[in-house]
Amino acid sequence: MNPEYKPLLHRYAVLLAACTLFLVVAGASVTSKEAGLSVPDWPLSYGQVIPEMTGGVFFETGHRLVATTVGFMTILLAVWIQRVDRRRWMKRLGWVALAAVIVQGVLGGITVLWLQPPWVSTAHACLAQLFFSTTAAIALFTSRRWLNGAPSVEDYGWPSLRSLSIIAPSFVLLQIALGAAFRHRAISLIPHLAWSVIVALSLLIFGVFVLTQFPKHDVLRKAAHGMLGMTTLQVFLGLGAYWARMNVAESPLQMVIVTVAHVAGGGLTLAFTILLSIQVRRYVRARARVSEQAQAAVTS
Repeated sequence: MNPEYKPLLHRYAVLLAACTLFLVVAGASVTSKEAGLSVPDWPLSYGQVIPEMTGGVFFETGHRLVATTVGFMTILLAVWIQRVDRRRWMKRLGWVALAAVIVQGVLGGITVLWLQPPWVSTAHACLAQLFFSTTAAIALFTSRRWLNGAPSVEDYGWPSLRSLSIIAPSFVLLQIALGAAFRHRAISLIPHLAWSVIVALSLLIFGVFVLTQFPKHDVLRKAAHGMLGMTTLQVFLGLGAYWARMNVAESPLQMVIVTVAHVAGGGLTLAFTILLSIQVRRYVRARARVSEQAQAAVTS
């Protein structure tokens, strides 16, 4: 028996996902070591504006306020899920989301107190993107479409879609980590640029495989279109961020805006990829398993 659809819970999960994306944008707007600045001791910079930052403004307090709001919203969501959702794995996911936002807050405090060592800042950025994908997944799992389900299909071809559903999100997450490490001056730009080509090709293959193999599967088709559309936009945002960085002396504010959009695009690309992967794992049956079942039926 399918769980009952809870429209208020689903809408709240969508709202939390939107607020989390805004938090990612706010975090990307905060200055880092690439600006060559030290952040004032946390939490002693309430409302302070740092004019030396590229772009001319720096509202660290705003970022903390959004983070606190998202934290309280996550607590409410986790408790809400425990009370109304009968799925055991969903209850665990609610606690995972809560644990993630707590760890994220700790990493954020360490980032400021320790003047942003690269490994802490990179972990903070990566966990933020993973947390956003988690909230997006919860929004999917509480949706009417997910609860109603869709027909299952058989995986075929090589590489299999089920294997690509693991590889593709891993590639995107690594790309996000390389970008975060570059922004915090832990590595050069070259690894991020080189890996972006591999990521784009892998996502293209993943999406095209879904569309060519199951063009009439409504759920998989829409999820693949969403991922491919976001990937295309992210490629152009990446090119724009590179161009803006090369011309930062002429237009520093433009560099900040495009870079923030590129970071947000990275989070959306990861979320769309994970959501497609989740749908593939649910609706696409492993070919080997189907073959074994057919062989067993013949031999019996």
